[in-house]
Amino acid sequence: MTDLSELSELSEPVTIGVEAYLSEAYARAERDKLWRKVWQQVGRVEDLPKIGSYLTYDILDDSIVVVRNGPDTLKAHHNVCMHRGRRLVDIPERTKSACGHKKSFVCGFHGWTYDLDGRCTHIPEQQDWQDALTAENTHLAGVNVDTWGGWVWINMDPNCGPLRDYLEPAATMLDPFGLQNMRCKWRRWLHFQCNWKVAMEAFNETYHVATTHPQFNKFSSFRGWAKAQGKHSNIGYDAPKDLEETKSKIRLGGGTDPRVSTAQMQVYTLEETNATTTKTLVDAARRLVDELPEDTPADQVLDHWLSAARRDDAARGVIWPSIDPEHLAKSGTAWQIFPNFQIGQGLTTALCYSARPNGYDPNSCIFEASCYELYPEGEEPHTEWVYAPPDDPGWRTVFPQDFSNMAAVQQGMKSVGFKGTKPNPYMERSTANLHRNLAAYMGTGAPRELSKENGR
Repeated sequence: MTDLSELSELSEPVTIGVEAYLSEAYARAERDKLWRKVWQQVGRVEDLPKIGSYLTYDILDDSIVVVRNGPDTLKAHHNVCMHRGRRLVDIPERTKSACGHKKSFVCGFHGWTYDLDGRCTHIPEQQDWQDALTAENTHLAGVNVDTWGGWVWINMDPNCGPLRDYLEPAATMLDPFGLQNMRCKWRRWLHFQCNWKVAMEAFNETYHVATTHPQFNKFSSFRGWAKAQGKHSNIGYDAPKDLEETKSKIRLGGGTDPRVSTAQMQVYTLEETNATTTKTLVDAARRLVDELPEDTPADQVLDHWLSAARRDDAARGVIWPSIDPEHLAKSGTAWQIFPNFQIGQGLTTALCYSARPNGYDPNSCIFEASCYELYPEGEEPHTEWVYAPPDDPGWRTVFPQDFSNMAAVQQGMKSVGFKGTKPNPYMERSTANLHRNLAAYMGTGAPRELSKENGR
């Protein structure tokens, strides 16, 4: 067994056992050792627009209610009445959470009432308890809550450290993107027949692109890197080393005209994912053939395209963030926030995923995907969470290709012939880092060195 400190960079081949994916005992232990100890993203700040706005978040046996209790403040409480333990806010069937507006929270069992700060303000027949009920023992149990990037985060551990410290270095790397200024274009959720880690690992690397999404191969090569960043990790694509490699990375079939391939890929991405690009970027790409000569070098095509799109957006009131090119390169294309949130950041868009257990069945999870975009002030859409099974047409064609792997991986891991996951040391390092950090919380399941002698 290799010591975790020896795997600090995770650059050597490792193997990961299947316990974390398949064991019901492991899934049950996650409640106390993981989910009740980490910061979790539970919603957007704009979902709580006025005093009394609330949302709920469920994870295994725990339900949290987050409420805006002031113009600039939020409170989070365990969603449970202090009298008999009934939930204060019920979650409607076929929804993943409840949201709305309340002046107070009233228990539907006996009418105990709590204000937005969690104080118990009314107890029917309180005199029957004589002096046994106090402000302290009737106050709702509090939960740590904070915000970053426009998201609301909670932590059930009363001794947890600050959110900002937990998020580093991801927070510093992502701050320049102004994620808090984006608004949700669409958001969907569903149940998958796989462990939550399998769902997250379907998106935290670029190694799968060439095989799972072969239609993209005609546009470019998609070799990418993954780096361990403490608790977190990030991924990105290898930068071309020279002009010739730039040309080879931007192509259309056997052609070499980057004007055409850029437009083709942007149109395809918008039509088949409705994410990671915008109408402004697509329209600017479509004009490249008319605005540039045929022999324009690929790097100049990219510069012209992005400059034109930036100007077009500015004209309609969308101002792109100004980010140093070196910082932009280091940030990559997506960050995996431990344990279960991925932010795929762009200059004007973000594509995010999260997954969490669906009860204690290690073969089931709740998966969420949401797409964000910069909009002119006053034109931001209002979106709701929509339950969309894998065959829902709203997923279009690319996402279902990813979905097709999930249950198949979960089932395949149960085979007596499978000895453990062997992530690509360069392109899938995020998976190895996830399990290294899981092991630190869980006390088991650390990645181990992949032996050349026995291949295990």
